[in-house]
Amino acid sequence: MKKENKSVIIWLLSGCALLFVMVTVGGITRITNSGLSMTDWHLVTDTFPPLTEEKWNEAFEEYKKFPEYQKINIHNDFQLSDYKFIYFWEWFHRFIGRIIGLVFIIPFFYFLAKRKLDSSTVKKCLVLLGMGAFQGFLGWFMVRSGLINNPDVSHFRLALHLTFAFITFAYTLWVSLDLIYPERKNIIVPLRNIARIALIVLLIQIVYGGFVAGLNAGLIHNHWPLMSDGQFMHESIFLEQKNLALSLTEGKSGVQFVHRTLAYVVVALMIFLYFKSKKFTLDKMQSKGINLLLILVFVQFLLGVFTLLYGVPLWLGLAHQISAFFLLSAMTFTLHRLSK
Repeated sequence: MKKENKSVIIWLLSGCALLFVMVTVGGITRITNSGLSMTDWHLVTDTFPPLTEEKWNEAFEEYKKFPEYQKINIHNDFQLSDYKFIYFWEWFHRFIGRIIGLVFIIPFFYFLAKRKLDSSTVKKCLVLLGMGAFQGFLGWFMVRSGLINNPDVSHFRLALHLTFAFITFAYTLWVSLDLIYPERKNIIVPLRNIARIALIVLLIQIVYGGFVAGLNAGLIHNHWPLMSDGQFMHESIFLEQKNLALSLTEGKSGVQFVHRTLAYVVVALMIFLYFKSKKFTLDKMQSKGINLLLILVFVQFLLGVFTLLYGVPLWLGLAHQISAFFLLSAMTFTLHRLSK
């Protein structure tokens, strides 16, 4: 690591930390059904929550005009105090998004003016800024789907929003690793290729994690290793939609089946990468990355099993999502060390 890059690296890693916090809060927002509490979006005027009881009542009355209240919460003795609770998590999620925007934009122009960024890093940072803006759009696009007729967001849009947040984090980490490890070395092609495949499958698994969350598919078939007594692939998968393809992308049973089956594939790929690596001479960081991957994939697998068995309690669902973040971090680091 070059000394002149230290402040830039700290900046990028701070962005990674904030993205981690934002995805974590996003998970809480989803699990607590808070995502539709703010029915509009203003860049400046809703930076802070309502500050008076009058403003709170105005916001609550506006919320009552939308499907989530009219079709669900109106029957649950939903009071202003309940609304304040769900409002907080959605507001906090959006507030962190604003902070991330400032943390990326202001230092970027500072480093640009101080000529601390080479042309390659400038291009990568511009991509990051574009990704951040697009992620904000995806958040609005997702919430919008739950404010029209159906009092729940589209699971496709939720998965897109979630997965793109993971990808933005991974790319930010990758850019910082380019600066931490500027030296080039011979690429271990077989291991790099396995790691690439593992990353792609892991991202698909994250997409399906979004599908499961969006459809509340973790609340059914709370058995393991079979979906029910004697059934690896539950019969309801074939009855949910018009065809199997739709069942595996839009049906609760089908989506859960893919997510739990892909988990075995992810674990198998990490094990394969670990044993394949024993045939090569690795440096310290490469070896640590692969070892960490193996540990984290088993932790993630076990958390997934327990989350399913216990019907997705808040703390387990959140731990499962956080663990996925750590697993993607280790995957990104390992692929970088095997590629650069």
